[in-house]
Amino acid sequence: MRKAILGKKLGMTQVFDDQGRAVPVTVIEAGPCVVVSKRTEEKDGYNAIQVGFGRVKERRVNKPLKGHFEAAKVKPLRYLREFRLDNSADYAEGQELRVDMFSAGELVDVTGVSKGKGFAGGVKRWGFGRGPMAHGSKYHRAPGSLQSRDAARVFKGRKLPGRMGGNRVTVLALKIERIYPDRDLMLIRGAVPGPKGSLVVVRDSVKSKARGE
Repeated sequence: MRKAILGKKLGMTQVFDDQGRAVPVTVIEAGPCVVVSKRTEEKDGYNAIQVGFGRVKERRVNKPLKGHFEAAKVKPLRYLREFRLDNSADYAEGQELRVDMFSAGELVDVTGVSKGKGFAGGVKRWGFGRGPMAHGSKYHRAPGSLQSRDAARVFKGRKLPGRMGGNRVTVLALKIERIYPDRDLMLIRGAVPGPKGSLVVVRDSVKSKARGE
């Protein structure tokens, strides 16, 4: 990984390519971010940069974080994340990261927290088949048989009803359709994890081909 930025998912829309085809895109407000601190091999045992994003009122920041921001000479920020970059030495504390560090046509990996769906049954959560829905059937959307006769227990990892969503998800090799540096906007082809207004992490992709190619 050579570069990364924090952003906020604004929603989805569509744009038209050179052939007039409609392309679904996700709009992300990427940056501006600030390098708050650096981790070095000599001091911390690894190389990384700590990046902050999103303005927050100073009274909403506790004293340890307030001191951390004052040491870096930056205003308080809502989110802090670390990135282990191969070229972390090229970044300096207080440096501003903006969306123009990426370019249209580039492939990126996007990480976010998927939408929470609450408690869900096996049909919705795992795509299980169901029984007949007629009145005579006594089996509709129940999980079905769980136990092994010999083991007399439910094996670990069995797909069952439970909490669905709210997981950290990374979608690989998404193409950047357009960049608007003056508005700090990035349009990425396809969908990215999370609801509107959620935090996302955009990194240069580990893959060389876009999804679906």
